[in-house]
Amino acid sequence: MTTPPEALVDTHCHLTLAAFQADLSEVLERARAAGVARIVVPGIDLPTSQSAVALAEAEEGVFAAVGIHPHGAQAFTASLERELRALAGSDRVVAIGEIGLDYYRDRSPRPAQRAAFQAQLALATELGLPVVVHNRESTADVMDDLLEHAKRQPPQLAGRIGVMHAFSADLETGRQAAQAGFFLGVAGPLTYPEAELRREITAALPLERLVVETDAPYLTPHPARRGRNEPAQTRQVAERLAALFEVSLETVARQTTANAGRLFGWDHGIDDRRLL
Repeated sequence: MTTPPEALVDTHCHLTLAAFQADLSEVLERARAAGVARIVVPGIDLPTSQSAVALAEAEEGVFAAVGIHPHGAQAFTASLERELRALAGSDRVVAIGEIGLDYYRDRSPRPAQRAAFQAQLALATELGLPVVVHNRESTADVMDDLLEHAKRQPPQLAGRIGVMHAFSADLETGRQAAQAGFFLGVAGPLTYPEAELRREITAALPLERLVVETDAPYLTPHPARRGRNEPAQTRQVAERLAALFEVSLETVARQTTANAGRLFGWDHGIDDRRLL
C-alpha cells in the first residue's frame, strides 16, 4: 500500500483564469494525488474575486482571497470596495488579495496603485483579515505601507498579518517583513538554475515564516518552466525547499502547512473537514 504524501498547501493559485477552464476537475484531482490539501485562490479584479469565492464555496479544500491587483488599480472605486467587502463576508474568504504595487509593468499610474493598495489594507484591517501582497520592483513603497499597516492590526492578527507573495526582494526586506508579522511565499523561481541568489536569500530566512505556492498558471518550476503551472507542482517547490534547508520533504510539508494554517486562520474556527 502506498503511503499518502505529506499534506501541502498551495497558498497562491489562480484557478479562476482561462488557463484552467477546460480541465479544472483534472487539475484538482492531480493536486489531490500530489498531497495538496488546500489551495488559496486570490482575485485580481472583481470578476475573478467573485469566481474565486464561488469556486471556494463549491469545492472542498479551496479557499478564496478577494482584491484588486495593482494592474487594475486605476479602476478602484468606493463602489468596488463595497463589492469586495460584501464578498469577504463568505466564510470561505481567508484574505484580502492579491493587492500591492507593480512598478515593473506600470499598467496603472503609480499614485492610483498606491491609493488602491492603501484602501485595501484598510479594508483588511476593518475585516480582521490578512493580506496577500504583490510586489514587483516597488519594495520601498510596499514596505512603507506594510509597516504602517502592521501597527494598526488587532491582536487576533498578531504574527499573521499577511504574506508577501512570490517573495523576490532582498534578505533585509525578508527579515524585516517576517519580524513585522508577515509570511514569505516561495514559488517556482526557487528551482531555476540561474536563481542562486534567490536560493541564498531563502536559505537565510526562518522556515517558520515561509509558505509554498505555485502562482499557477505562472512561475512553473524547472524543468517544465515553459508549460502551464498547476497546484500539483507545489510539491516540486517544497522538494527544492527541503533540499535547500537540508531537511526532509515531510519536515518542510509539516512546517509550511502549519504556517499556512496560522496565516489564513485555519486554527481559528474554519472547518478542517473541508479538505481536498
